Amino acid sequence: MDRNAVGPSFHERVRRTFSVGASKNHQNGGAHEATPLLAGDSLGGSHEHSETYDFFLNSHYTPGADSSKPWVRIPATVWHIAKATLLSNYVNVLLVFVPIGIIAGIAEWDPVTVFVINFLAIIPLAAVLSFATEEISVKLGESLGGLLNATFGNAVELIVSIIALRDGQYEVVKSSMIGSILSNLLLVMGMCFVFGGIANMRDGAGNGQEQTFASITAQTTCSLMTLAAASMILPGALSIVLNQTLDDKEQRDATILNLSRGTAVLLLLLYILYLWFQLRTHHNLFGAEAAAANVESLEGSGPVATPAQVEDEPEEQHMSPWAAGGVLIVTTILVSICADYLVDSIDALVDRAGLSRNFIGLILIPIVGNAAEHVTAVVVAIKNKMDLAMGVAIGSSIQISLFVTPFLVILGWMMNRPMNLHFETFETVSFALSVLVVTYTVQDGKSNYLEGAMLMALYIIIAVAFFVTPSGALDDNSL
Repeated sequence: MDRNAVGPSFHERVRRTFSVGASKNHQNGGAHEATPLLAGDSLGGSHEHSETYDFFLNSHYTPGADSSKPWVRIPATVWHIAKATLLSNYVNVLLVFVPIGIIAGIAEWDPVTVFVINFLAIIPLAAVLSFATEEISVKLGESLGGLLNATFGNAVELIVSIIALRDGQYEVVKSSMIGSILSNLLLVMGMCFVFGGIANMRDGAGNGQEQTFASITAQTTCSLMTLAAASMILPGALSIVLNQTLDDKEQRDATILNLSRGTAVLLLLLYILYLWFQLRTHHNLFGAEAAAANVESLEGSGPVATPAQVEDEPEEQHMSPWAAGGVLIVTTILVSICADYLVDSIDALVDRAGLSRNFIGLILIPIVGNAAEHVTAVVVAIKNKMDLAMGVAIGSSIQISLFVTPFLVILGWMMNRPMNLHFETFETVSFALSVLVVTYTVQDGKSNYLEGAMLMALYIIIAVAFFVTPSGALDDNSL
């Protein structure tokens, strides 16, 4: 299929919204929505700034990178890659905690200190992972780019969970999976509705209005999330029946484990089918055309804010795919090291701070992996690009529930670890209720700040409930 024939994909539109370089229509203008973090010329354009500026602050060009002399070109290229990566996001100022966190882990500092420092270190590393993934996706096309984003979009949660799975901390793994879903469905989407609704509260006549998004996206996603909730409830329901009819605990555990592994395989197949549905066969239902059609259908039901459009302009790159791949590999290694020290310090944090493993996995770890996505979703919502905001928030939830969680079950199978889909009772109930609330909230294809406040309130209630629960009280409380 010709990629140009189907229009820009979701990931392409996100990149254009957050393009680090100025578009051709604004090269001589002031600041606008595509203005870079530290403004620079577009790739391949003229370099009107001084060489000092280009060397230190231009994320698109570095003097010497195009030199014919290898001893000049190679160091300049390496510096360009590092510079473009560092300037890709404001949160990268926290990268200073990466070496400190590694030193703290090697030197065996106080475990709570090690946890906090590595917690802060992983936040910018997650942003760098996202940046490198998007740089590679530019050249891969819709299908491969979508798969790459699916794989690395939640890489931090995946790495932390793999390390916790290796160490046998199954409560942390399961809590972090549900926590990532809840943070995206309730906190991120709620913040998008609140800040987007306030920023676009009135129309030209001063009347209150609502923001809109493609309802087909919300409906399809909510159906998938309901299925994911069912896949977590059914093993627990079966466990209740087996506890009453089967005395052999090992046989009960084996039955639940076999059900979980079979369900995980089906969920992974369903996720692949969902990607094919979204990126190939029904891409028109998830793009700008669907949003425009949704606005037309809602015009008679009350004032709605017309979604802002993303111009179909050439995508800009800051480095080659090979360079971005190198950044991806280095960042993944650093995340693994920091995550290893973070997971190793959880036991001490539980003992000394009195926090439960469920709270750490459900609330704290998702904050690390989703910080960059949170900011992205809120900013595009303020710009009245709700389809992009919903894609960031809901898309990440789909990846966790249909890809990351079943992948961890399969990986545990390979590692001979009894990882299953038998979640703690209160976590399962919280997840199921959240999916129900979100479904009722988004099914009309419209949003406002009151609905956002409702979603955020539910997330805070769940967070407080796990925070006040004593450590260890939920460890053996499974359905």
